[in-house]
Amino acid sequence: MDRRKFTGSLSLGAMASILGVPIVFGKSMPEGYVPLGLQDTDPFQRFNKDKGMVVLNDKPWNMEAQAHLLDDKITPNKFMFIRNNGNIPENIDAATWTLTIDGEAANQEKTYTLQDLKTKFEQHTYQLTLECGGNGRSEFNPPAKGNQWTVGAVGCAQWTGVRLRDILQDVGIKSNAVYIGYHAADTHLSGDPNKEPISRGVPMQKALQDETLVAFQMNGKDIPLAHGFPLRLVCGGWPASASGKWVNRISVRNKVHDGPKMTGSSYRIPCETVAPGEKVADEAMCIIESMPVKSLITYPKTGATIKTNQDLKIRGHAWAGELQVSTMEYSIDFGSTWKTCSLEQPTNRLAWQHFGATVAFPKKGYYEVWARATDSTGTSQPMVLPGWNPKGYLNNACHRIAVKVS
Repeated sequence: MDRRKFTGSLSLGAMASILGVPIVFGKSMPEGYVPLGLQDTDPFQRFNKDKGMVVLNDKPWNMEAQAHLLDDKITPNKFMFIRNNGNIPENIDAATWTLTIDGEAANQEKTYTLQDLKTKFEQHTYQLTLECGGNGRSEFNPPAKGNQWTVGAVGCAQWTGVRLRDILQDVGIKSNAVYIGYHAADTHLSGDPNKEPISRGVPMQKALQDETLVAFQMNGKDIPLAHGFPLRLVCGGWPASASGKWVNRISVRNKVHDGPKMTGSSYRIPCETVAPGEKVADEAMCIIESMPVKSLITYPKTGATIKTNQDLKIRGHAWAGELQVSTMEYSIDFGSTWKTCSLEQPTNRLAWQHFGATVAFPKKGYYEVWARATDSTGTSQPMVLPGWNPKGYLNNACHRIAVKVS
């Protein structure tokens, strides 16, 4: 039942209760009318997003960019994708926000205020690539369940915070620590306060990296609410689901974390290759860790038209999870031949890299420009969809744009 129909069926008193104040002239409302205060707001205005962003879902909110919107070297908030599993928390007071560290493998339970974190520990800033594990899911066939992301569930903003490692060292961790798991203030879609919508984590090796941050700023300002205000975890290069938003507790575990969306088939792919559409047992699924090598042409927008004998300058970004991109290429003949692009070094580890090239076309007609990145181990993007998996994760096929030469 959609929200408008649901709220329209509520009594006057119930609607007043949700609003938190009496509806003064409520008895004069037309039958079935829903007060503006209970109607869904414009998501672009609510989240300060560009109108070119694409809403995939509103319960929970999920929104992606189009490729050409991601042209900035540092992704601004207005083009940063939103991936939620539950309801965005309301009435957050940063002055009273706390982060508790606990768990079987913690030497003690310890709680920090936001001010404690900002003053007790050294602050660090990194540009870190975050990509939804399901980015590109819409291309899989048979179709995979979940938000049908195209290419825009990725971004590389600048994050400021303190190293999770420094906090864990202050608390003290036991020798049997193998994983951390985050807990947050978002609420389950069912409304059940005892259910967490998501509680994922990472192995200690990832948790202790320099770039794994407990962050409170994005691009030099307080993190926007939709992206985790006032505090979130940022684990660049891994599925963005590992970077919990609205974090208020982190547990140090003596086993692989087993919170919601850590078990079953969530954020897992078959340990061995399977045929498209094949059912895979949960125990045959492996947790996604480092994201695969990938790239995106951000200029020009697909569908560009140029004149005969006119060169086309292309540019974009490439990333490779925990690794670095070593080579970037483009093709205009459907992958038959490839030419090298210029490629910049990353600003820091786990940041995406920027590429560019000047493309010449032999004659007028229709073309596709394909982009292919190769990581530091020699692994390249596939030209077609990679191995099918039940949840449609890790699609890193070459990105393509259409060009007409007239």
